[in-house]
Amino acid sequence: MAQLTTPARPGRRTVRWWRGAVLLLAGVYFVVPLAASFWFSIDDPQGISFAAYTGLLSAPGFLDSLWLTLGLAVVTVVVLLLLLVPALISVRLGSPKLRPVLDVLCTLPLVVPPVALTAGLIGVLRWGPDYLMDTPFFQTFVFIQDPDFPLVLVIAYVLMALPLAYRALDAGLRSMDVRTLVEAARNCGASWPRAVFTVVLPNLRGALLNASFLTLALVLGEFTTASILGFQPFPVWIYSVGNSQAHMSVAVSILSLLLTWLLLLLLATAGRERRAKTATS
Repeated sequence: MAQLTTPARPGRRTVRWWRGAVLLLAGVYFVVPLAASFWFSIDDPQGISFAAYTGLLSAPGFLDSLWLTLGLAVVTVVVLLLLLVPALISVRLGSPKLRPVLDVLCTLPLVVPPVALTAGLIGVLRWGPDYLMDTPFFQTFVFIQDPDFPLVLVIAYVLMALPLAYRALDAGLRSMDVRTLVEAARNCGASWPRAVFTVVLPNLRGALLNASFLTLALVLGEFTTASILGFQPFPVWIYSVGNSQAHMSVAVSILSLLLTWLLLLLLATAGRERRAKTATS
């Protein structure tokens, strides 16, 4: 008996063709400027030179600014997760009616431009020494402005990254039934902290990675606040180097972009492995 074959649908080929065209245009849009920047960084009147890359480690301030930015990023991620994770889990388990309030509070920084936020921080930092000179809080204002590790930047970064991290964590919590998981763990004899740490947080690992990556990307690229406040993390160092060594500035920018893409790739790979393990178990 002859087998009946289903004719191919022409619409699928059209969709695939347009999908490939869109991906090609997107690739050209990103690759061409990156390739032009790379060529500029190695172009030299005497020929091709990689001095802009080989001289990075010996460049004054490179490692100091890089380690400062990474340290600020780590502290910002830790502070954000310590603030958001308990708040989101508590609201979802105990006070669902407060979710709209938490949503508004966490997304409010989106309407405040970084320049306005920085201007507000400058006003507070100027107000403190004038009115708190004879109090213990004066040393707090001095401590958070330490040039070696300015905690005032952590405060600014936490506020700027708050909406991004909140959305990532909220999406992760929406994808699972937190109340059922916690009640099941409690019925098995687990305490509230143990139920959260052993049941909720492992299922929230993808959302935690997303929030951490978004925060890290923001800190690695934030320039306005640090520049106005007079500190020199990595983005500000790139700008200052660009005034005297344009090739090195472009080289550092390319490496910073590639580092961000690498972190995104690792995050996507970790997410796929997590989904594969969940599907096979």
